[in-house]
Amino acid sequence: MAQADIGVTGLSVMGRNLARNFARNGFTVAVHNRSPHRMHSLVADHGEEGTFLGREELSHFVESLSSPRVVVVMVKAGAATDEVIDALVPLLDAGDIVVDAGNAHYSDTVRRQGTLETHGIHFVGMGVSGGEEGALTGPSMMVGGSAEAYARIAPMVEAIAAQVNGKACAAHVGPDGAGHFVKMVHNGIEYADMQLIAEAYNILREGLHLTPAEIGDIFAEWNEGELESFLIDTTAQVLRHVDARTGKPFVDVVVDEAGQKGTGRWTVQSALDLGVPITGIAEATFARAVSSGRAQRASAQQTLENNAGEFVIHDRDGFIEDVRLALYGSKIVAYAQGFDHIQAASQEFGWDINRGDVARIWRGGCIIRAQFLDRITEAYERNDALPTLMVDSFFADALGATVSAWRRTVSQAALAGVPIPVFGASLSYYDALLQERLPAALIQAQRDFFGAHTYRRVDAEGSFHTLWSTDRSEVEA
Repeated sequence: MAQADIGVTGLSVMGRNLARNFARNGFTVAVHNRSPHRMHSLVADHGEEGTFLGREELSHFVESLSSPRVVVVMVKAGAATDEVIDALVPLLDAGDIVVDAGNAHYSDTVRRQGTLETHGIHFVGMGVSGGEEGALTGPSMMVGGSAEAYARIAPMVEAIAAQVNGKACAAHVGPDGAGHFVKMVHNGIEYADMQLIAEAYNILREGLHLTPAEIGDIFAEWNEGELESFLIDTTAQVLRHVDARTGKPFVDVVVDEAGQKGTGRWTVQSALDLGVPITGIAEATFARAVSSGRAQRASAQQTLENNAGEFVIHDRDGFIEDVRLALYGSKIVAYAQGFDHIQAASQEFGWDINRGDVARIWRGGCIIRAQFLDRITEAYERNDALPTLMVDSFFADALGATVSAWRRTVSQAALAGVPIPVFGASLSYYDALLQERLPAALIQAQRDFFGAHTYRRVDAEGSFHTLWSTDRSEVEA
């Protein structure tokens, strides 16, 4: 008998916790997994949290859903997702809804929606952020797909989402691939945010020779102010943690090699395709790649000269404040670039994404949740056509208050040989926007010299080419 409000197939940690979250919020949840033992384990371990309908067969799982059916697919992105969708389609009716809640590439979501539309089935690409804890207690959810499909799932999705000031951290951000695109950019910003925090930690440790626990105390203090965020709090806790096996600071027994699952790389690749400079996110992604090149690093350490100086610090508290301000300024740039990326995709694909809504649903549940997302929401409420977040009055003032400290921090780190890829790239981007004239004029002249790519003049309309190999006269292109 059809009686479940929603179904979840794919019961690894994220799927399991999403199913529990739906059940805890009063929805009857059908659950299914290719390996039935996970389904049975969920029902046995957490059946008291709500009403679960465990089904071993996919057909019985679908039959247990109320019409129009809503099936949440939570399996590994890529071929595994396609396999589940292909198995579901013959069992579904026109008007039913398939929700992919995994970390799919947005182009796959666009393709899948097109395929399911031919069967009259709605396809929803839903980005879910917050990790396993967020999936259980309240994630941030970025939903793409038709408005009709969102109207059907909104009561359930918004009920299980994180809540901030009485508003759910879930929204319909746009059609087809919009939800997964926004989630991808969220993860790209997360890469930049984490790398910036790591760079700040490294500067404090190298400059002041502090212990990880002492730096953890600094981050805890920073978390009381404008840098307040989930990641700053996480950092303070990690740096204070002592390894039980060795008694050493936990961070010192972790191999200095950062992994990645691909969303940062996807973000950078997409930005290149759209022609959007997301320099902070790109450098953060490359920094993880550098960390993984351990053999290359070992060879360089044996061969190359450092020739670095020492930090010259006359005011300990002033140095710490400079690093804090540099972190804040760089963080603003990372978010501004991420929102520029979202806007470029929205225009390219006709998604009409509201950037203020995106900032609002990132305020709770997700990994990059932070106090200043409220300020971003307010900025786009003041002007939803901002050419860059950085020119909003609040953020322009904030950047102006950080830039001197930012320059001192970047300069000192560079002179001391401490790598600061995202601090440095973010400051360079800030400076590039402030230049009345960039050296790109020389690049364009070079392109015309060797490839006849033409150029435009500052004193005339149209495009021109110089006959470099003959008399060097100029002709209209």
